[in-house]
Amino acid sequence: MTIRWGVLGAGGIADRRTIPEGITQATDSKLVAVMDVDEGRARAVGEKYGVDWYVNAKDVLARSDVDAVYVATPVVYHAELVCEAARHGKHVLCEKPLAMNVAEAEKVIKTCDEQGVKLAVGYMMRFHGAHQKLKEMLDAGELGQPVLARAQLTCWYPPIPGAWRQQLALGGGGALMDMATHCIDLLEMLLGPVVSVQADVSTQTHDYEVDDSALILLRFESGAKAVVDSNFNVPDVAATNVLEIYGTKGSVIGSGTIGQDSGGKLIGRIEREDRGYDAQQARVTVAEELPFTPVNPYRAEVESLIKAIKTDTTPEVSGEVGLRNLKVALAAYEAARLGKAVRIS
Repeated sequence: MTIRWGVLGAGGIADRRTIPEGITQATDSKLVAVMDVDEGRARAVGEKYGVDWYVNAKDVLARSDVDAVYVATPVVYHAELVCEAARHGKHVLCEKPLAMNVAEAEKVIKTCDEQGVKLAVGYMMRFHGAHQKLKEMLDAGELGQPVLARAQLTCWYPPIPGAWRQQLALGGGGALMDMATHCIDLLEMLLGPVVSVQADVSTQTHDYEVDDSALILLRFESGAKAVVDSNFNVPDVAATNVLEIYGTKGSVIGSGTIGQDSGGKLIGRIEREDRGYDAQQARVTVAEELPFTPVNPYRAEVESLIKAIKTDTTPEVSGEVGLRNLKVALAAYEAARLGKAVRIS
């Protein structure tokens, strides 16, 4: 059974990553149509992949040979398009964040449930081979009790005329909403649910209305704590996009694993035997590079939804996962505004 895809929003991440690396490369997956409100872009992408192209989403949704759609429009249109796709019986992979607010996200989930279609959200970084390896290690207790973590995702994103991610009404936020949400999802996958958040969110450098700097402190149900730093004002050459997990038995540092590629390194520093208290606090070098299987995250996220469709199971990155992530992100904005911790409802 091949899942036939339509794409709603053919620019940016769709044309650069999800179509060429995900939809066209995944097993049992076929691209049949693309849509974009920019006619030139729609035509160019359609011709590039040899498929029909449209400027109206309804034309894609009306096709009987479209089984699923990938929604990659500005965030403000997510809820409307996902609900309309569900009413046409199409399964949906929606880019993150799922919606502009909690009410919209809840409506999206309810509509997909009522229409009997699968809904997945585009937090593809959790499928990275290094992150799957780290999840296995944590589940096996190799790091002991997780106590502290850090996740960083930054880039240089100067003012660009017409860029929707720099407009609050179209994207819902800046560095926090666009990039920190990936880190939050990854940390919740690894460490469990966040129960409260503190944050410092601001526009430090660039002349636009969304935040270009976000520093977030997460507290987890397990008692672990984590720091997320996401910026639109750090040069790409300067960013390490690091993932750090510290536990009572050791640590694992991921370098370059948070991002759009499948590479990077995992370095483990794990105490294989209990040495007890050392008053000298001697630093013993036990670093080892941890092997992992490279996985293209875009192909993996597409195949994850296809598997859910075929087996009639809940997608790994479900609408509920997207809703929870949105709640944490919005709580971070509220915490920054209030200057105090905010609990996740």
